[in-house]
Parts: sequence; structure tokens; C-alpha cells
Amino acid sequence: MIERRIGRLWDELAQKGIRFRPHCWLAEEWFSPDGVPGIAIPFYLAHPRLARLEERQMFAIEGWSETSCMQLLRHEAGHAIDTAYALHLRDDWRRAFGRWSKRYPEWYKPNPQSRKHVLHLDWWYAQSHPAEDFAETFAVWLRPSSPWRRQYAGWPALKKLECVDGLMDWIADRKAVRRSRRHIEAIADNRRTLRDYYRDKRRLYSVNVRRLYDGDLRRLFPDEPARRRRRRSAAVFLRSHQAELCRTCARGTGQSPYVIAQFIQEMITRCRKMKLMLSRPEAEARMDLAVFITARALHWLHEGRHRITV
Repeated sequence: MIERRIGRLWDELAQKGIRFRPHCWLAEEWFSPDGVPGIAIPFYLAHPRLARLEERQMFAIEGWSETSCMQLLRHEAGHAIDTAYALHLRDDWRRAFGRWSKRYPEWYKPNPQSRKHVLHLDWWYAQSHPAEDFAETFAVWLRPSSPWRRQYAGWPALKKLECVDGLMDWIADRKAVRRSRRHIEAIADNRRTLRDYYRDKRRLYSVNVRRLYDGDLRRLFPDEPARRRRRRSAAVFLRSHQAELCRTCARGTGQSPYVIAQFIQEMITRCRKMKLMLSRPEAEARMDLAVFITARALHWLHEGRHRITV
């Protein structure tokens, strides 16, 4: 599966007249290392059993679908091409995107109203750093049949897309200046266990979830005397729908489903302690829960900051 998608990326590059082909290898996560014009791909995409384990542990498989995988491959290809041709050293690159050498922040707070950046990966990722701004802009430019001129007409981001268009014309007949084929942090050299990997990954995505207001939970799970005979534990109900709610609410916030899972886990703990029960139709309760969890996660994100993870 992943080999076919890499081949599709290479076909897209060829269709745009780009000779360079980034090499790919398996690692723990998606990245393109400084100085090496290649793409590291998460190991769990190499086999369905590993993908299922990833989903059980993190409630999602980043890059599993055709669409999301190609989005990520195009983004990382932008980094690889930047490295291969040292594009960030050019004046026109710096004028369009800023200083590549700018220190990466651990967190960033995006502006959803900004039109200075393209929209590609979730959570306005182009706003996190000049290098990511370029990679995101390249990904939008590379996508086949992308109507970027029309889509971004009137946006300041259009000048960045035009800059990428000009840079790709410039490299068309040139050989890459950096040609290293090294595999950085390759899974073949990795001696960590899966237990250690998931322990550290969950720690990376951990959030400081403040205790939910008990009143909110009582409104979500009211004590309705007329339906007491058909009641079900609210904690059990939440746990049985946790994976579904994680996926739904993650789409609404652009956050990792594992982040959402932590909000739900806190709800389960409080519901169990207060001995709350579900006494209304499940479909109605699921809808109200999805709205409540999404709103709470968005409130947390806008109060705080968004972690750079790609």
C-alpha cells in the first residue's frame, strides 16, 4: 500500500516537471530531516496489524487513508525538495516565507482568520514556522488539478504559491545540491519496544485536563424518574462510544484523537464517581456529547497553545 502511494507521489512530481525523487524509509513518525532530502514514514503504515495497534493506542492512524497519506507525503516532499536544492537560502524564498533558521517554537497559536497562509494540514499548520509554511504551500501547489490560483485569489498567500511556482521552474533542469540517501532514525536501527514507543507517544500528546464541572455532566446525564427502569451507567456508555467520539470530535477540532480521549477519560472518571446514569435515547446523548466535547476541546485549545507535532 505505502509503496503504491510513494509511486503516486513520484508521478505527481513528474507531471509537474520535477526530476528529483525523495527517497523514503520507515521510522517512528512522519518527518524530513535537515540535510537529508528524503521522507521518513511511520512504521505502522507498513502492515495492517501494526495499523490496528496504532488505532487502539492512539484512536487514529495518521496517514492511513489515501487522502491523508498523500497530503502528508506532499508536505514532506516539500521539505525534501527544499533541502535538496537549498531553496531556503535564496532571497525570494526568504521574502515570501521568512527566515528558515527561525527557532521552532514548541507551541503555536494559530489565527483561523489569516489569509497569509494556505490551508492544507489540520490546525492551520502553515502558521507554525516558515519551513512549514513553505512545505504546506508546496503541497497545495503539487496536488493534481489544484485550482490554487482561483482558490487563493485575493489572498496574500497567493504570492507564496506564485513563488513556489517560480522556484519549481528554476529547479526543473537542475541537479540537487544535496543528495544524501541516509535513513535517519530508521526503524531497522530502532531497539525500542512497542510498549516504550506508545508510552512516550501518549506522553507527547498528553494535556492538562482541568476537572470538568459536575453540573455539565449532570445536564448531559440527567436523572429522569420516568425512565429509571431503563437506565445504563453513564461511565459504561461513554467508554463504549469513546473511539467513535474521539474520531468525530477530532475532525471538529483538528486535534489528535488521543487528546480528545483524555477529555473523555476525565468524564468517565467523574461520571463513575458521581454514579451518573444514562436515562435518555442513546442517539440523542451521543449528539449532545459530541457537541459538548468538541466545544470544550476548542475552548482549551484557544485558551492555550497548539503543539507542533508534524
